[in-house]
Amino acid sequence: MQSPEKQTAKPSGFQLNNCLDIMKEHFSASQINRVMSQSLDYECACPAQVCGAIVDLRDLYQYQKKCMRDTVNDLRVHESIAHATAQAHEILETCLKEVLGLEGWDPQTLSLPEALKLKAEKAP
Repeated sequence: MQSPEKQTAKPSGFQLNNCLDIMKEHFSASQINRVMSQSLDYECACPAQVCGAIVDLRDLYQYQKKCMRDTVNDLRVHESIAHATAQAHEILETCLKEVLGLEGWDPQTLSLPEALKLKAEKAP
């Protein structure tokens, strides 16, 4: 049996009073949708896959916030999941920013680069 200290341990660097505000969004939902819809128009839909994973993580995070408000649930479980979700979200948003830069997307408008549009037109 675990000691009480181990049972109440929180994830490293995690504070309960900040748990509902730890996930920061660098891309808005409309920006994510814009990238998803455009990247599906050419041969490589990988940016859309990353966007889809970001959307899923946001949904999971919101679900955890709801569970944390329910006193019947073990708060520590949902804090842990929310914390890990926020970390994964940050990693994937950073990845998306890097991928869009590598592919030459306009960072302001998030417009599909002309070279990728041409690639889509040439695809069989």
